[in-house]
Amino acid sequence: MTQFFIFALLLVAVVAAFIVPPLWRKPRQNASNAERKQANLAIFRDQLAELDRELAEGSLSEADHAQAKAELQRRLLEEVDSDETGGNVASAAPSRKLAITLVVLLPILGLLGYGVLGNPRALDPTQTVAQPKMTPEQINAMVAKLAERMQANPDDMQGWMMLGRSYKTLGRYEDAAQAYAKAEKAMDDPDVLASYAETIAMAEGKGLKGKPTQLIEKALKIEPNHGHSLFLAGAAAMERGDRKAGIAYWEALLPQVEPGSEIDQMLRSGIDKMKAGG
Repeated sequence: MTQFFIFALLLVAVVAAFIVPPLWRKPRQNASNAERKQANLAIFRDQLAELDRELAEGSLSEADHAQAKAELQRRLLEEVDSDETGGNVASAAPSRKLAITLVVLLPILGLLGYGVLGNPRALDPTQTVAQPKMTPEQINAMVAKLAERMQANPDDMQGWMMLGRSYKTLGRYEDAAQAYAKAEKAMDDPDVLASYAETIAMAEGKGLKGKPTQLIEKALKIEPNHGHSLFLAGAAAMERGDRKAGIAYWEALLPQVEPGSEIDQMLRSGIDKMKAGG
């Protein structure tokens, strides 16, 4: 955080070095214009007086005097118009007050903009350091703590389901099946039911017959298009030789998978084999 503010202050200083000097010099430029205007007016007065003197002496006719005076007045008007235009531009240009305002507002507006559009948490070094991945030992320790907590809270159905998923992820299928069994009466989520059915099949090594099939059928009653359950239902149908049911389950699953993907190719291959009687 401190490094960010130091960098921000340096950036403001650099920007101010480019912006402030030109704005700060504007009043002196206006003063220079005023001095030039006064000098030009004095010259025109002298020239006008010289024309009047020549007319009085008779060295200049009245017609020539009038023409020269008109030309002099025209030049005087052009000079006055030029000065007024320059003065308006100078008065419209940024002033010292604007320069000070910009220097004050730049860091404030920058921080406000960063707060709205940026990521303030990125200023915290603890947020920018990549978090280390959990080791298998740490994961096992967390699962062990969850198991201890469940022993003290046996009525926590959600906790048992979480423990079952954790054991299954670790490949501890027998422990996972036992944990899931604690919460079976509260299961109404197709994801959990399908995971429980798959866990029993892996733990017992007897396929999807019996209890797993019952769990799959319960999941499909809750959500007929549940992808995981449709896949397991098709596999269970193949195990028991019910090709018609297997084809129906997997064809219902096809629209849910990415065309050409590995699972899509596997499903289509299985459907073709079942249709061929293989």
